[in-house]
Amino acid sequence: MKKTLLAVFLFATTVFASPDYDLVIRGGRIVDGTGSPWFRGDVAIKGDTIVAVAARIEGKGTREVDAAGLIVSPGFIDIHTHARRGIFTNPTADNYVRQGVTTIFEGPDGDSPLPIADFLRKIAAADTTPNMGTFIGQGSIRDKVIGKIDRPATAGEVAAMRELVRQGMREGAFGLSSGLFYTPGIFSSTEEVIELAKVAGEKGGIYISHMRDEAGHVVDSVRETVRIGEEGHLPAQITHHKVMGAMNQGKSEQTLRLLHEARARGVDVTSDQYPYTASSTSLNGGLLPPWANEGGRKAMRQRLADPAQRSRIREEVAAAIRLERGGGDPKNIQIAWAEAEPSIAGKTISDIMRDRGVEVTVDNAAETVLQLLEKGQVRAIYHAISEPDLERILTDPSTMIASDGEVAIFGKASPHPRSYGTFVRVLAVYVREKKMLTLEDAVRKMTSFPAQRVGLTNRGLLRPGMKADVVVFDADRVADRATYEKPHQYAVGINTVIVNGVPVFENGAMNGARPGVVLYGPAAVKSVEVASPAGASR
Repeated sequence: MKKTLLAVFLFATTVFASPDYDLVIRGGRIVDGTGSPWFRGDVAIKGDTIVAVAARIEGKGTREVDAAGLIVSPGFIDIHTHARRGIFTNPTADNYVRQGVTTIFEGPDGDSPLPIADFLRKIAAADTTPNMGTFIGQGSIRDKVIGKIDRPATAGEVAAMRELVRQGMREGAFGLSSGLFYTPGIFSSTEEVIELAKVAGEKGGIYISHMRDEAGHVVDSVRETVRIGEEGHLPAQITHHKVMGAMNQGKSEQTLRLLHEARARGVDVTSDQYPYTASSTSLNGGLLPPWANEGGRKAMRQRLADPAQRSRIREEVAAAIRLERGGGDPKNIQIAWAEAEPSIAGKTISDIMRDRGVEVTVDNAAETVLQLLEKGQVRAIYHAISEPDLERILTDPSTMIASDGEVAIFGKASPHPRSYGTFVRVLAVYVREKKMLTLEDAVRKMTSFPAQRVGLTNRGLLRPGMKADVVVFDADRVADRATYEKPHQYAVGINTVIVNGVPVFENGAMNGARPGVVLYGPAAVKSVEVASPAGASR
């Protein structure tokens, strides 16, 4: 009788015992984010946390993912996005998640919402699928204190801007971003930026910059970025490191040498990059001289209405087309979005001129640009980067991956394909096809490297105790499909994406789960943090 009861008890505990884990990923090639060689094993998850990584995990999971023949890596971290373009319309951020991205950062190029606390509350309320953090923008701060005016800041204004940086860091920013190429950041002296950077550094933040010039003065701009990091006493990063214009090809050798020399003497400076030979920004920001943008859009249009000023602006735009972002030919400038003329999205400036019966010349292209800007805001794609410069920067140990993309609304406008393909393109083209990076190093550039850069100590690695952001993909099949002509095409080869322990992409489709959390920077004060329903994290 006793033996019978014991047998029944053992059977019951075997059948009805709770699983050991919520999720177990079985038998994959684990690329853990450190850059170390892959190994075959299992990953076990409880709640939002990785609890075991081993060659064999004996316990069972409530759910199990068969990763045989696939790569298991940390979720990708995009340190530079313009995600607020689209995140509130599409909080699942399909174009990012479908390429394995589980964490995105906003507020780059000196442009961030103010105050930071209000923005993070909105993100928390949006229940996003990926995790989100932000920087605070130097340009936004200067605009608030001084406006879009070309003059030095007074001592009192610098003090006011420093206080806004301090406030932003307390509210959760991960550091200070600048866009010294754009209005009003371009009106700032190096010394002014250093004063603001010091505050971010004191609060444990990073300085990340769209440099003052990425074309003819790109080397001097790298020197400036290094100086701001060195004298501001904080880590510095060149964002979307590139060299623009045919006359400047090869200068990446000099820019990288400056980074290496700075690091050798103890300056903590790095860079990020997207794997495309075209950039994208506004038409006025990319081609108009800074003085033409002073005072904002209304002032710019007033200048265009004055014949003498219009002529001067047109000449400078023509020079930018010949020598810098235009790559020497109007066909190299493609419209991504036009406020007043949505139908021209995807067309080049050359296409538009031909449609209008205008001879395709650089001077006529400059006038066409002005006509477009008079009607409304325009974003464009600029084909003016050489592949050798791209590859040299990409393979440098100081470079990580970042998209500079946006949360795309599928089928709307004609955005740069980087929004759909940055991370998978690195894996397909530069790892699998060109073999310029090892798989392990590419994953490091997408995971632990950016996590370390912004101080995310609990993401970016497959380790017990880390947050369970995981991507499972097929190294032989993963690829980007988005092109400049047809950008709205999702990545392929991604099998499963997990955010905070919750599968969000599986069986070739988004499942609607939105477990992303707001990420807060190193100086965040708890009283200003507002968590999403899934909680907040640092």
